[in-house]
Amino acid sequence: MPKAELTPNAEPAPTEREWRDGRAALDADRAGLGARASGLYPDVPRVAGTALLCRDGWIPPRPLPLESIRLEWDASPVPPAVTGPAGGLPPGYRTYADAMAALAPPRVFENRPAYRLLGAAPPVLRFGPARYFDAVNVGEAAAHELAVGGGALRARVGDPCDPARRPALTAVTTLTVTTSGTYVLHHRDAARVAHGGGLRHVMPVGAFQPAGASEPPAGERDDLDLWRCMVREYAEELLGRGEDYGEGFVQDEWPWHRELTAARGRGELRAWFLGLGVDPLSFAVDLLTVVVVRDEAFARLFGDLVAVNEEGDVALAPFEGTVPERMQPAGAAALELAWRHRRGLGIRSARRPSRG
Repeated sequence: MPKAELTPNAEPAPTEREWRDGRAALDADRAGLGARASGLYPDVPRVAGTALLCRDGWIPPRPLPLESIRLEWDASPVPPAVTGPAGGLPPGYRTYADAMAALAPPRVFENRPAYRLLGAAPPVLRFGPARYFDAVNVGEAAAHELAVGGGALRARVGDPCDPARRPALTAVTTLTVTTSGTYVLHHRDAARVAHGGGLRHVMPVGAFQPAGASEPPAGERDDLDLWRCMVREYAEELLGRGEDYGEGFVQDEWPWHRELTAARGRGELRAWFLGLGVDPLSFAVDLLTVVVVRDEAFARLFGDLVAVNEEGDVALAPFEGTVPERMQPAGAAALELAWRHRRGLGIRSARRPSRG
């Protein structure tokens, strides 16, 4: 169990203005606060020398083909031990998500169904049902708490890599890189996102959740599939398509899903699982993947790459063994792991520049 020296929250409830100021302080310095949060867990393993926290066995010795990952489902898991802060909210607000929605709502903020990580022993990952705000109510609250000098919630959570301690919702973090060594880079706008605002990230990245806004009927778990989630995120983040798929959406009949899946079947792109880890500031759990795309296929599939999407600015960057400044820990981990395994992944021309 990691030990963290944190100051308990013994202050009176903040006013709405004070809460907004704390939220602004969090968004203004996520990189610095992330470094401080990382220092609170000195005995927890890191992913590839980055700040991303992990457990032994979470990072395979080599990338695993995405199709080899087996996802299991538990419809009635044991509830998490911690579901939110005991204080730190302005009067009248029951949860952190309630306060965010009223006082500092990002552009994208919906309490959609999501998948909660229950256990991980790659290639097997086990999930149960949850809602997006479940993670906000713990992770963002703990990050906010740190920004204003508190630590009671973080102390209650304890081990950040124990999914039983809190609602451990996951994001699928995908590094998209061409065989000639160019990857897609995202700068996340704090005004548009609930998590990771002001930081850079690989892309696409999205919450692991069903396509619809309502929970699918019992037994219908087609969306408990990493590739299907990644396909939707490619459409939303790289091509700027909306997240509302409407009633009766059948992903297997969607032309974009068919096109991308066919390209994968032809070997024009290959998808790999790199492992998973936990952000020390917000407790977000990232499932790390990499998609390697032949250059001609990238031009055909993503030639309409947007410069700005609903979550921030989009650019192309050279894959050369470096990590941009103010990079989210999961993005840094994906870049480092992919660099280590670049030959096996088929990335031909990547070259680490001279440090001298």
